[in-house]
Amino acid sequence: MNQLRYQRELDDTVEAADYALKCLRQAKSELKVASNLGLWDMLGGGMFVTFAKRNKMRKAQDAMNEAKRALSRFSTELSNVDRRYALNLDLDGFLGFADYFFDGIVADFLVQNKIDQAKHEVDHAISEVESIRKDLLVL
Repeated sequence: MNQLRYQRELDDTVEAADYALKCLRQAKSELKVASNLGLWDMLGGGMFVTFAKRNKMRKAQDAMNEAKRALSRFSTELSNVDRRYALNLDLDGFLGFADYFFDGIVADFLVQNKIDQAKHEVDHAISEVESIRKDLLVL
């Protein structure tokens, strides 16, 4: 591969990393708000808080789904510059049914645990993509 084409592929890969990071950071932001609402819900926030939390969780799930697509594109772009990387962002299923129909401290705790787990996975993904992006910039 000639140098100009390789640089173009490298630029595309960095652009894909930037977009994946944007999506991951959006998911992180939504999860943070959902987590805060979850804590309030565990303290007896009621159905309004549960509804607001679930709304944020849906927005976070949408952002995470977009992040999965962005990470897939990023992985493809990495292979174009002879780099291999597989990041599996598995953040499905927030126990929504239990949260609505069994609204209580146990269900709230389980949902809060899922939100915290998702936050950890998103933070890990952000860290990994940032590290790879940094390495790409020195190529």
